[in-house]
Amino acid sequence: MDQPKSPSIAASTENLSRTQIVDKPMVESRGGIVASQSRRAALAGVAVLDAGGDAVDAAVATSFALGVAEPWMSGAGGGGAMIIWRADEQRAYAVNFGMHAPAGLDPAAYPLAPGAPRSDFFGWPGVLDDRNVRGPHAIAVPGTVAGMGLAHARYGRLPWRDVLTPAVGMAKQGLLVDWYAGLLIASCTRELAMDPDAAALFLDDGKWPIVGGWTALAERRLNQGKLAQTLTWLADKGPAEFYTGDIAQALARDIQDKGGYLSTEDLRHYAARIEDPLTIPYRGARIHAPPGYTAGPSLKVALDDLQAALRAPARGHDLPDAQAYVAMARALDHAFKQRLTQMGDLDSPTAPACTSHFCVVDRHGNMCAVTQTLLSAFGSKVVSPSTGVLMNNGIMWFDPEPGRPNSLAPGKKCLMNVCPVVGETACGDRFAVGASGGRKIMGAVMQLSVFLSDYGLTLEDAFRQPRIDMSGSGTVIANSKLPAPVIDALRGAFPTVQTQATLYPYAYAFPSAVMASQGRHFGATEITSPWADAIGQESGQ
Repeated sequence: MDQPKSPSIAASTENLSRTQIVDKPMVESRGGIVASQSRRAALAGVAVLDAGGDAVDAAVATSFALGVAEPWMSGAGGGGAMIIWRADEQRAYAVNFGMHAPAGLDPAAYPLAPGAPRSDFFGWPGVLDDRNVRGPHAIAVPGTVAGMGLAHARYGRLPWRDVLTPAVGMAKQGLLVDWYAGLLIASCTRELAMDPDAAALFLDDGKWPIVGGWTALAERRLNQGKLAQTLTWLADKGPAEFYTGDIAQALARDIQDKGGYLSTEDLRHYAARIEDPLTIPYRGARIHAPPGYTAGPSLKVALDDLQAALRAPARGHDLPDAQAYVAMARALDHAFKQRLTQMGDLDSPTAPACTSHFCVVDRHGNMCAVTQTLLSAFGSKVVSPSTGVLMNNGIMWFDPEPGRPNSLAPGKKCLMNVCPVVGETACGDRFAVGASGGRKIMGAVMQLSVFLSDYGLTLEDAFRQPRIDMSGSGTVIANSKLPAPVIDALRGAFPTVQTQATLYPYAYAFPSAVMASQGRHFGATEITSPWADAIGQESGQ
């Protein structure tokens, strides 16, 4: 089959070295571990574990710390999902804190723009002024605070105030803007400048990206004082304050003053849910995934196909071969075709996504896999001036054309790509894994689960094993480190493009995971990320 023309993917790595080696070992501990896209957020979670907290306490601490440490990825202004494993109960739970459209939203306020190009982020037709993509009209009702509050109320051991303390301290200090933060801010400078409050937070003089000194002698930090005040108030008053108290009043007023739909009633009526997970049997293993408006149901389709099509390998002796990669590509292709037609998620597989994922295991073996998101990088690019909270652009998840499976409507739930899972291998190992990266997430979770379950790879080797992306376009994006026979087999089955796994731009999802095996705990994060890290408790107590 001819190699497809894909200039953006083919050109994205043409300047990069082909001999440079980037690696990151896994972390081992007999105590707890937090694996996060931000080392600083992982440290916040470990501090809570060291104070005697449960895995859920550490997850809440890490969640709020991430909203400070990488505010463009997730935070109180977004939503997501969590899978919790309780070692004492030997069962899993799903926490759904997804976003939904405001009740007062008017679909007529998003008129199609005839002749405008389709959305850069989605396959939708263009909307006037891109108001479904950025600005106050793009904001959906956030759920992250409710989700963390619900999980903590059920399983937390430490006081709510204590688990938010690390995030408060980080916000008071302000995020250090290093080269990586500067790169991300620069990538969205034009859009951030459209909102005065976002511009004041992230830009110099309201129009230039904040960057650190070339010699690393000049320290630049974001002024997150307003967010620190909000987190302090939230720590003192509890999570309900975000939905029914002064924070809710200020947040709704700010967004409505900017022209958005978010109201105090939307916040008051929001509720996260704890429910049974979608449990997927797979060749003696079990994968617990989020149900409903997530990528969990699509993961089940892919794993069911793969189990039927691929012979069971000799665990611990084989690596995935050409047949395995083609089978994985076919399973993902089928899962996304079903998702596109039945669930209505029609976004572009190359869309930039703004998501955080982290995993926690505590000393007792309790686990959390958490994926939280603002959707796009910097979400709506709108900051609430009274609270310092950067808001999501969840309305972008909806199709602006009426009469479609996922058409925009007031109060409607957003269809998310998040796919945090907790898995149990046939030999008794347990792992929690998930990723950021939009439509790329589910394929990464499937492949890592298969590497661990079918092939018996260590967590470190699973993260080093090259992956593919097959997320709805009909084209396989193959890691150039794959052996030539694998690439040839993929090309014989699908249009296939090769590219490296790089930090920016990224062709593959960014995963984080923890694992429990034979009394030991392990953690690993995306190898190419300079910020992601797994941090273990030193004492194990």
